[in-house]
Amino acid sequence: MADHTKTEHSQNTSNVLCDACHGNQKLSAVKSCLQCVTSFCETHLENHKTAARLIKHKLIDPVDNLEDYICVKHEKPLELFCRDDQTFLCPICIEIGHKAHNIVPIEQESGDQRAQLEKTQAKVKMMIQDRIKKTEEIKSSEKNNNVKSLTALIERCLSELLEVIGEKQKAAEKQAEELLKELEQEMTELKSRETALEQLSHTEDHLHLLRTCSSVCSLPQVKSRTSNITDMNIDLTTEVFEKALQGLQENIKMELKKFFEITHCPHRPSVVQESSASSFSSFTDTENKIYFSKSSTSPKRVEKMNKKAFKLAACIEFVTAHVFLFAVNVILDPKTAHPKLILSKDRKQVKHSGSWRDVPNNPERFDSSSCVLGKDGFSCGKIYYEVEVGEKTEWDLGMARESIERKGKITVCPENGFWSIWLRNGDEYVANESCPVPLSLKDKPQKVGVFVDYEEGLVSFYNVETKALIYSFTGQSFTEKIYPFFSPCNKRGDVNTKPLIIY
Repeated sequence: MADHTKTEHSQNTSNVLCDACHGNQKLSAVKSCLQCVTSFCETHLENHKTAARLIKHKLIDPVDNLEDYICVKHEKPLELFCRDDQTFLCPICIEIGHKAHNIVPIEQESGDQRAQLEKTQAKVKMMIQDRIKKTEEIKSSEKNNNVKSLTALIERCLSELLEVIGEKQKAAEKQAEELLKELEQEMTELKSRETALEQLSHTEDHLHLLRTCSSVCSLPQVKSRTSNITDMNIDLTTEVFEKALQGLQENIKMELKKFFEITHCPHRPSVVQESSASSFSSFTDTENKIYFSKSSTSPKRVEKMNKKAFKLAACIEFVTAHVFLFAVNVILDPKTAHPKLILSKDRKQVKHSGSWRDVPNNPERFDSSSCVLGKDGFSCGKIYYEVEVGEKTEWDLGMARESIERKGKITVCPENGFWSIWLRNGDEYVANESCPVPLSLKDKPQKVGVFVDYEEGLVSFYNVETKALIYSFTGQSFTEKIYPFFSPCNKRGDVNTKPLIIY
């Protein structure tokens, strides 16, 4: 930094031309004489080095405005500084109004001010480093804001909590953005001041240093930031979520208990009261996972109750997946796309073109079914992604294992390595189990969320707008990489022409 500043200073002084040179070929000045009020090149400066009457003249680095270095009243060099009046003086000025004042050579005053300048420099550098550190804290906080604590708590919450989390997250992000802007603006001002201080610290021009030092050495007006940046005043705390979750969990339990009592003895309300203890004994809460035992209920009723409990748990799982905990960036793999499919440039959309494209028939490519896989496969953990299906009348979505058959006719089912649902004829939804399961949906989904828990063998589908579970493949055994699986299906004239869009 110092070398750069010196070079820059040297470049500036080299622009001053020698006053003694004649014609258009004037050389650059190397020194300016305060007594002669003239700037000289190396050749014309020689007399000041040899002539006895000129050797005592005061030479400074070349400057354009030499008259500013001369006393206006007495036409003598300004060589002294009055600390009482904070003004520059020539030797004659001392005798007129400054005899009893604290007078020092400008070199001495410049040295004292330079020491103060260096202290200010150090403070500015510390302030810049402090703001860089706090900026990194904010950015890190944005990425990891309560994720660890929320993971354990949100895993069992209901869909109503999603709106609360979204509002709090937006508030936190807004405050972080505002604070980042303030810090970046302060850093710009501080770096500008640091540059000015650095340049001033290397100048040999004492008069210029003293004239500008007071304004440059004053610290910029910035806010004091002594508190921990990550402790922003956002009500996004574990305690808030824990209270909300506890209330929601109690509501779930109460509803399930009521459901059990009604189904256990539908025709004799009095028996419900008499057998409430036994009813609750059949209702179990193990590690906050709710399920019913078969001790006092018929298998069919137990199955119905456990299905309802599973739907509630699945709804909770959807919230967890949706709150930025397991979201992954899915893009399409063009090497797997059927020749009639067209992918967008960002590989986030796929639609049927209606005509065969000339593409390599590589082993990964589907050649009969209009399908395409995601670029990246997954072999552990949990993932979540969303697909906009809009008003399409036909589509397929799900997951597929790496070793699936891609040539010829394909039957999608778990035994063949597919876990998917589809839409046909505009309103016929099916889960592609070994025996296809027709799905009766209350609302037609515009956007479908896909959640996968590799270790648990779970693939779930959700209506993103209503947060409702559409279907889940459970108890699966994944032994290799599995990939997101898509089919926009054939377009039929002007019908079903829209693309599937991945979010």
